[in-house]
Formats: sequence, C-alpha cells, structure tokens
Amino acid sequence: MDGTVGTIIIGAGQAGLAVSRCLRDRELPHLVLERGRIAQRWRSERWDSFTLLSPNWQTRLPGHRYAGPDPNGFMRAAAVADMLETYGREAPVRTGVTVDAVQPSAYGWWVLASDGLYLGTNVVVATGDLDRPAVPALAAGLPDRIHQLHTSAYRSPAQLPAGGVLVVGAGPSGQQIADELARAGRDVHIAVGRHKALPRRYRGRDAYWWMDRMGMLNRTVDSLPQHRPGARTPNAVLTGGTEDLDLHRLVRHGVVPHGHLTEIDGALLGFAPDLPRLVDAAEQNAVRFRATVDDHVRRTGLAVPVEPAPEPRSAPWADDAARLLDLDRAGIGTVVWATGFRRDFTWLHAPVLDEAGEPVQRRGVTAAEGVYFVGLRWMHRRSSSFLDGVGADAEYLADHIAERSRVLAGADA
Repeated sequence: MDGTVGTIIIGAGQAGLAVSRCLRDRELPHLVLERGRIAQRWRSERWDSFTLLSPNWQTRLPGHRYAGPDPNGFMRAAAVADMLETYGREAPVRTGVTVDAVQPSAYGWWVLASDGLYLGTNVVVATGDLDRPAVPALAAGLPDRIHQLHTSAYRSPAQLPAGGVLVVGAGPSGQQIADELARAGRDVHIAVGRHKALPRRYRGRDAYWWMDRMGMLNRTVDSLPQHRPGARTPNAVLTGGTEDLDLHRLVRHGVVPHGHLTEIDGALLGFAPDLPRLVDAAEQNAVRFRATVDDHVRRTGLAVPVEPAPEPRSAPWADDAARLLDLDRAGIGTVVWATGFRRDFTWLHAPVLDEAGEPVQRRGVTAAEGVYFVGLRWMHRRSSSFLDGVGADAEYLADHIAERSRVLAGADA
C-alpha cells in the first residue's frame, strides 16, 4: 500500500481523465487506476471503421478543444484514443491495474487492486457505461456451428467466416455494422428493436450542431418521462459523414429486416410482427426533430437555408417482414449481437446501488460519503457520457470533492 490518497479515480477513459484534470486544476491529490492503457476501450472495443457520431469540433474536455484541420469531420476510434492519451499525459495514471473491490474503511475507502491495496478518502467510479457486453440468454440456443460475437469484438467484414450474417439490434452499432457488411458483399439480415431515426443534416447544419444550439444535449435526466435511476432511452441512429443511416438505407443496400428476435430453436429463429411499428416510431423521431428545428428557426430568426421536410416514406418491406428465419437455408453462418452493454458494479461494496444494481446518485454524488460516479449515460444530462459532456460533470464533482476536503480538514484541525 502506498498510503492514503486523496481521491482514487477508477478508469482512464474520457470521464476519469476529465475528473483528473479538474482535480489537478484545484491542486487536489489523486491517483487514476486503469486496468489496460489510457483510453483502452477506444482501442479494444470499437471496430476498424468506427467514427464518432459527433463532429470533431464538439470534442471538448476540461482544458482541451479540438484544434485539428477538419472540425466538421468525424474522428476514428484510434484517433480518439491517441487524443485521450495525449490529454492524459500529465495525469497521475497507473496502467495495467485491475480494481477487484472497493470497500469501506474507518478512514475512507479501501481499494483492492491487482498491484496492492490503496486507501482513498474519495473514490470516483469512472468505468463508464460500456462495462460488460450484454448478450441475451437465448443466444445459447444457437447451434455450435454458428459463429457468434458481440459488437465489442467485431472489427471488420474480413474477420468473419464466409457466409451470411444476422445482426441482432438496430441501434447505431447494429445499423452501422449491417451497412458495412452489406457494402462488403455479404448477405445480411437484421433483427430490429426500438431505435430512433435522426437526419444527419438538416437546413444546412449537422444534427449535433442543432442539438448543441437548442440545448438538447443539456437536457437533464429529470426531464425524462417516468424517470427512474438507470433510465434508458433508445439511441438515435447516426453515422459519421453527411448521409442518413436508417432502415430505408439498409434495405436499399440489400439488408433484410425482421422484427425483434423472440425465440431461437436451433437454426430456426422467430421474430415478432412489430417491424412496421418500430419503423414508424423511428421515423416519427426524425419528424419531431425537424419540426423542433423549424420552430427554433422561426422563433430566433436564424439565417439558415429553407429545406422542405421530406414526405413520409412508405416501407412495404416492413409489412412483408418474415417472422421465421432458417439460418441454414439463408446461408447465415454468423450472428453479431448489437445488443449493447450492461453495468457491473458487483466489486463496489458500498450502499450506492439499487436492487437492480444501478447506481443511486444525484449528479454523480451518492449517499455514501466519498463515493462518486461519472461518465454514465444520462447520469445528469443527455451528454453525460459524451466526450463533450463529461467535462461539466467532472467540474461539478471536483467542486464537491474540494468542498468535502475543506470540511474534513476543518474537522481535523
């Protein structure tokens, strides 16, 4: 053990590094523990062609703003990882250290790690949302001959065995991977769940430009209907560039859509008859977004091009979607699970989780003195897990830690 550390930050991704920068600005002692290298997940859990969904200009962290040659471009994952590694050069990071447990001490919090025992007055959990790949239990029903992988292990079409591919999940990852596979000449099917369509550009501006200007990214979790801890809403489907990404585009590229996957009986798969409803719900999100932009332009007098909203698109392929799929007859040899991630805080022995294992926190502050979270999706704002959103939460937590340090110092005086 190296003695008591003021604050121990677990995770050296954008969230942990942002907190470290804010603590350094306040001259507060701390240490960052990272199980891999800085920005490990950006290197190990994104596919080769992955890009940010937000434009480069929106890459903003405490003390850092994108200053490269392509502000309206979209960085690849490797470039993001390199940027974060540079950003974290001054941070007190120990890499290759796995945290096995956090438990209370009379003097703060014990952190049991692979390289020893640490004692911290505060612990900031910055492991983020992409913690454990979530694969449904019914995956076990697939025949052994079917190659299965989660999106976190997908890299490129060349990685997969020959044959067709079923992608399960129609969020950004699922649709991006399905589109890439179809463009590579694969026969692709996609099982569709809840998702949101969003125009990449509208009235001369990127969707994220509009969301930034209209304050949509600063919307707080309290504004969500039926708010509850760990509330989840479907991600909007986008891809880097200027083209829209949606099921209409996938169908044009030859992808065969189905409703959400309900059962697996060997090579025979069953799907719900809900594809028309899912397609319509996704389209309505895009319609509402354009209407919100139009209303903002009318109210503010913003000088932007006029762009008539597109006519509603018919989707006869949704009504005709097959409810059964025989993997052998369709020549499908691979299933890609684009089913997201789940959080795993079983190592955190503190009274800060609800019955479902979700953090109970307010702006990252918990009821357990000295335990904090940062980087969770919708932790406080819509952007709390974004490169452009973790900074505001990091500043708030750093202020809270600084005040707590002053109170503890006064109590010891």
